[in-house]
Amino acid sequence: MSANAKPSGTARILLLVAAVIVVAEAITCLVLAVIGIADLDGDSVGTGIGVSVILAIYGGFQAWAAWRVNLGDHWARSPLVVTQVIQLIIAFNLADIPVWIPVLVGASAAVALACLLAPPVNRALGADQHV
Repeated sequence: MSANAKPSGTARILLLVAAVIVVAEAITCLVLAVIGIADLDGDSVGTGIGVSVILAIYGGFQAWAAWRVNLGDHWARSPLVVTQVIQLIIAFNLADIPVWIPVLVGASAAVALACLLAPPVNRALGADQHV
């Protein structure tokens, strides 16, 4: 498969599953950014705006990378893998919240990683080609 061809078959399904998960995560980041802006008070304006901007950029980039990897751009898989590893680390370090939240964060990241690193996806995106 060429670098610009859309993945097909099993690779396409796996990438779509990963994309749905990543887009859900991206929407969550964007919603949190909006909530952060709406919930500003006098003591945390600078921090609140900064965190909200970072969340918005992070969420937007995740959604864009998910879209690009589904179009066959092999480079877009790397940032998606990195963000999912970060989410696994976050899931293991969440405390003082209901247990279902870290389980959901960790499980979604694990499923997305499994889909992004599956052998059919490696073949479709050209990861098995030797230089």
